[in-house]
Parts: sequence; structure tokens; C-alpha cells
Amino acid sequence: MYKKIILIFVFLYSAQSLAQGPPITSDKPIMLAANNWVFRTLVEVRTTNEGAFSRTPLMVHYLPTSKLLLAAHLPFMSYDFNSGNRGQGLGDVELLAKYQFYRKDGMAKTFRMVAKSLQTFPTGEAIGIEGISTGIYQNYVGVVAGYESIKYGISNELGYNITKEKSLRELRHKLGFGLPLLKPIYPVNQINLYFEYTNGWFPSMDEYMLLYAQGIQYAKGQFTIETAVQFPLIQDISENRKRKMSIFLGSRYVF
Repeated sequence: MYKKIILIFVFLYSAQSLAQGPPITSDKPIMLAANNWVFRTLVEVRTTNEGAFSRTPLMVHYLPTSKLLLAAHLPFMSYDFNSGNRGQGLGDVELLAKYQFYRKDGMAKTFRMVAKSLQTFPTGEAIGIEGISTGIYQNYVGVVAGYESIKYGISNELGYNITKEKSLRELRHKLGFGLPLLKPIYPVNQINLYFEYTNGWFPSMDEYMLLYAQGIQYAKGQFTIETAVQFPLIQDISENRKRKMSIFLGSRYVF
């Protein structure tokens, strides 16, 4: 009985302090306590048939309540097209809001759901690279559901990206699995493996893309570092939009 109580306490603490997440390239519905701040960055270096591109965002998240998250993402980007066109500067700024509308907790496990809205503003150059700099206003709305226990975590997201640009109208589905490698302890000291899939359907273009990301994450107390490699499994899209590989490197701090 004593061991079960300790495990439950450690799990509840780890869920609030990001011990098992959030995932690296996807999202999860686990929320922190009210009045918590999260400072995060996730650098992406992407190579495609058109050239090489990078995005380095400063992401500031704040939770006014335990059910509501508000965030601003300020990205620095650079581009190097095969044609010789190069540059750098501010990318597309994003504002994020998430609201948790369902939560069911069990013994050392929890299932939660959140509604999500991500507004992308045309502050970057119109270079046509989605997720980095398009110079086009976009409104993404979706729902994220997730299950987490002391043994594993599963995240599932479904949403749609609304914009006037046909090539960016996307039905997006993300599925992620998290596997902790160390026993849960307090304070948090955990290594997590992540297996993450991103499906993108572009109905206006009749195109489809499936990406897979393999990542690893180390969480120590309030600090987390992470890295992942993402590559395409299926690319039924135009040649100029095809990707080769992305490398992610990130960190976050909670206080």
C-alpha cells in the first residue's frame, strides 16, 4: 500500500512538471498548475528538394488557470534555396490557446482532452515554407486527447488549418507514443523515448504526406532537453514541396 501511494504521488507530480513530456514534435493535453510559466525553444533544421531552412522560436507559455494555456511563439528563421536565394529574419509569429474540457484520473493514470487554437500571423517573408515562413495568415483549430501512466503515454491530435492559400489548407492528424526508460522518482529524473507520426492531407491540392519523428528527451526537475530526427514515410505531393529530413533540438524550463 505504501509503495502504491508513493507511485501515485510521483505520477501526479511528474504530470504537472513535464516529466513525461510534452512530446517533441506533437502536443499533449496534460496541463500544469495555475500561474505556471514555461519558456521553451525547439530549433528545426529542415532540408527539402528546394534547399535548407531553419526556425528558432522563443516560446512563452502561461497558465492563468489549470485548464487554460496562453502562449506566444516568436521565431527567428533562415533560408537557403538551391537557386541561390538566401536570407534570414523574423518568421511567422504564432499565438496559441488551449482549454482542457475533459479530465478523468485513475490510479497512476490520467486521460485528458483539450481544444486548441493556433493563430499564425504573416510577419515572415513569403517564401512559401510551411511551419517556418509563409507571410500568410492561418488559423488552426483542433482537439488533442491523451492518456498517460507511469509506464507510457499516448497523444492524439486532429485539426484543420484554415487559410486563403490552397496549398496550406490542411487536415492534420498527429499520433505520438512516449516511453519512460527510468523508474519514476521524486524529484523528477527521467529519460523518455518518443515515436511520433504526423499525417497531412491537403484537400485543395489532392496531396498527402506522412512524417515520422524519433526523439529522446531528458527531464531533470523543472528543466528538459530534447532532440528528434523527422523524415518522410509517404510524400504524395509536388516535387518542390517534398522534404528530406528535419532535425529538432529543444529545451524548456518550468517555473
